[in-house]
Amino acid sequence: MSSSAPQETGHRLWSVDEHLADVLAAVRPLEPIELQLLDAQGCVLVEDVTVPVALPPFDNSSMDGYAVRVADVQGASEEFPAVLTVVGDVAAGSGELPTVGPGEAARIMTGAPLPPGAEAVVPVEWTDGGTGGGAVSGMTPASTAPDGAAGEVRVHRAAEARAHVRSRGSDVQAGDLALAAGTVLGPPQIALLAAIGRGTVRVRPRPRVVVLSTGSELVQPGEALAAGTIYDSNSFALAAAARDAGAIAYRVGAVADDADTLRSTIEDQLIRADLLVTTGGVSVGAYDVVKEALSSVGQSGAAGDGTDAGDIDGGRMDFRKLAMQPGKPQGFGTIGPDHTPLLALPGNPVSSYVSFELFVRPAIRTLMGLPESEVCRPSVRAVLKADKALGSPAGRRQFLRGTYDAESGTVSPVGGSGSHLIAALAHADSLMVVPEDVTSVEPGTELEVVLLG
Repeated sequence: MSSSAPQETGHRLWSVDEHLADVLAAVRPLEPIELQLLDAQGCVLVEDVTVPVALPPFDNSSMDGYAVRVADVQGASEEFPAVLTVVGDVAAGSGELPTVGPGEAARIMTGAPLPPGAEAVVPVEWTDGGTGGGAVSGMTPASTAPDGAAGEVRVHRAAEARAHVRSRGSDVQAGDLALAAGTVLGPPQIALLAAIGRGTVRVRPRPRVVVLSTGSELVQPGEALAAGTIYDSNSFALAAAARDAGAIAYRVGAVADDADTLRSTIEDQLIRADLLVTTGGVSVGAYDVVKEALSSVGQSGAAGDGTDAGDIDGGRMDFRKLAMQPGKPQGFGTIGPDHTPLLALPGNPVSSYVSFELFVRPAIRTLMGLPESEVCRPSVRAVLKADKALGSPAGRRQFLRGTYDAESGTVSPVGGSGSHLIAALAHADSLMVVPEDVTSVEPGTELEVVLLG
């Protein structure tokens, strides 16, 4: 791995870490709200939830079969079955329960409460099912067997006490901690909350993220391409990435390269945004509309610090250059009366996506109220597996697409370093990080690898 000292020419170059710290310093977790269970999926719990009642709340059967007394089936076999009188049916949700006395049994269904007097459950497969014949594979439905809960049943095997019985409180006891504050509510957590009777829960809501792509050359997928136009992929990629990060994403179709149109569009979207993300129009070209629309005439950035700053409706936007590749031009600030955070990303597809992973995803996760350890993507160390050395520009932290093999602890490059190579991005599951002071990485070198999956 060969090195070269970072270089700066002209305006100041911000480091990746400085820019991320600047973004996260301006983002605060959203205020908690009370939500219905299904609406709370994907949200972060803000309070400990304790169990109000034991789960299960009563002893119940884990099998379809017969509730019996242990002494009555002791020594039972197929040759010498225990013959018991059936005194009734116990279905799930049963209220009044028959009492099982000596020499008696009750048909019982999975989840049904264990009736008084019963000490165990014998599966129906261990019995003749009340038919007077050999072992059966299942019970006759109650609707088609009105006499099924009467008569006799032959039991072919003995059962120990509490066999096939789920004990009251065997899952959780009343007063136990069900879920701790900070838990992300997925399907299993929603199930537990419902099982202990919680209809609502207090959480930080999922952030609402509005994604806007800019460029008069952009056409929506499904429409015909004219000369000089391309399909808008960035807004789809970033909206999907925002959902993947845990947000509710709203995608706005491509906005033409007109500053007034963009400003008007952003103003319209503020009402439903906790975070705004734009892609394109942040560099130094004549049609870089985001920079034009969001930088005011009264720039107050300090001379020579690489920042153009302006007050926008009480907010403030900074446009800066970062010591990274891809993704050198970046914009960040707050806009509107509520000082809604806005991240302006470059327009090249790979630059846009890498910038999202490094800066937008952490902002979303911070808005969700996740702990610091879960804000950024996890990273590992892996050995470069390649046919030749990888080059990297001096003074830039480079992020190269790769595929990571956890079993061998290696990472392989996918495609080249061009910021337009979206096909390579589609086949990558990681980003290989080449430090700012490194210009060449030889095969066999250990690298930091950011895992995207």
